[in-house]
Amino acid sequence: MLKHGILGLLNYQDMTGYEIMEVFRDSLNYFWAAKTSQIYRELHGLEQKEWVSKTYVPQSGKPDKNIYSITESGRTELLRWLADDDLGLSTKVPVLMKVFFLGERDTDENIRYFERIKETCELFLKSLEPVPQHIDVYADMIGRKDKALYWQMTVEYGRRSMQMQIEWAQDCIRRLEGK
Repeated sequence: MLKHGILGLLNYQDMTGYEIMEVFRDSLNYFWAAKTSQIYRELHGLEQKEWVSKTYVPQSGKPDKNIYSITESGRTELLRWLADDDLGLSTKVPVLMKVFFLGERDTDENIRYFERIKETCELFLKSLEPVPQHIDVYADMIGRKDKALYWQMTVEYGRRSMQMQIEWAQDCIRRLEGK
């Protein structure tokens, strides 16, 4: 999945590995976490598959850089992946596996568990606040404001998902306190 995220970003414009990491941090990272080392490892794999090409750019006074570009076969792969019928919906939800068995623990411990879920989701919601500005900046950067609608829909999914989990955790706390 990470490789397709990178291909998608390079489909917008050529970038260095560092620039990919920055854009990733400001956008995709809200729903798909990746470390810098993973991105560079994936870029190497994409280059081996000839889905991206790399141009070495020497610089004076700064470290030299590599600029990555999506190739025609990389774009074909990106479009193939986008057309794939697999919706990517998963029934594997680790938090629910744990909740299913929480009855083995003390109620007070479990209330704290749901409070942590609520707090974590609230922090994530707060972290989404600057995203609309990032969307505007990147839409201007690539000169394609029409793409911003899809980025906004992605953020809205994340916001609604976090809000639902906060409400669910609050309900779980109420139910445990009423036991």
